[in-house]
Amino acid sequence: MPQLPDPNNISKKKEFYPVGQPLRKYLREYDREAPLPISYQDLLHFTDAYPLFDKRGHDTLWQTVIYEQGQMQEIYNGLLRIYVQLKSGGDESVLDQLSVQRVDYCTFGNSHPFRIRVVNLLNDNFDYFYFKRADASRIYGLELEHVLSPNRINYLVQDASLIEEHIAGIPGDEFIKNHLHQPTLNKVRMAKEFVKFNERCFALLLGDMRSYNYVVVITPDFEEEQYRVRPIDFDQQSYEGRKTMYLPQYFKDNNPIVELCTKWLHPETQKQYQNEERTLLFRRIRSARYRLKDLVDCMRKDTISTPEKVNQLRTALAEHHKNNEFSQCKTMGEIVRLQLKLMVRHVKG
Repeated sequence: MPQLPDPNNISKKKEFYPVGQPLRKYLREYDREAPLPISYQDLLHFTDAYPLFDKRGHDTLWQTVIYEQGQMQEIYNGLLRIYVQLKSGGDESVLDQLSVQRVDYCTFGNSHPFRIRVVNLLNDNFDYFYFKRADASRIYGLELEHVLSPNRINYLVQDASLIEEHIAGIPGDEFIKNHLHQPTLNKVRMAKEFVKFNERCFALLLGDMRSYNYVVVITPDFEEEQYRVRPIDFDQQSYEGRKTMYLPQYFKDNNPIVELCTKWLHPETQKQYQNEERTLLFRRIRSARYRLKDLVDCMRKDTISTPEKVNQLRTALAEHHKNNEFSQCKTMGEIVRLQLKLMVRHVKG
């Protein structure tokens, strides 16, 4: 994979797009919509906050927030009910076993999420989930990841609130810094996974996969380890106009992994892994074609980017694929549809 300069002109502040009626109907149809006892706006009413440091004493860029005593009980009870709705379909018989240990707020980045830490009082095991503003482009990204990737995504939506399950793994920037050069790392397997991840992001037009926007999941195998790269940020789903935004290989902080791919994988081997990933995507498209059609039909009618970015991306992809059909695309949803359609044609030969 050739390395080009980092795409530094990524949009600093992405516009939020409301969830329209077609998408909301889709969410109801596929059990993504649920009544929530509190909203994202309710969580914003905290009275104080202090920085959250990791175990090494480094600032995490998250702040732990504090609510007034009377308000806190109502908010924490609502958060626990949301947690059991997300995890067990609303079985509230387990509520007495659970407690909200901490609510963190992140002002870094676009979506300003809340992260809730829930602890089981019987065994001190803890888990996280996230409370965010509902953004249509992000929801399309979550749903495309769920339908077409090897990963499953658990989330809920109501009105302007979005609940997401925590995706466990080693943050990409931490993995590059602390794990990439470990002698136990299977470099070929890691390089293979990044090539497949790169291909998947481009096929689905998921952008901005800088190292802190994905995690690396390490699974011990009977011989060494297996790796999987999973996106954790879907704000830039089909939003940017530059083609390079949808290829993780072009971001500077991914350079160490790109160099690993260049060193350990022959170009023909990289092509083999790209073809393998396209074939897997094709099979997922076939198996989920009705749900995918419903999703893409919503996306084609929706506005999730600016006309300028739509025009820029369709021009870039027309040149990349040497296909003028992109010139007919009026929305990002139509571009995604054609991108997937061309991939299917390629796999079928």
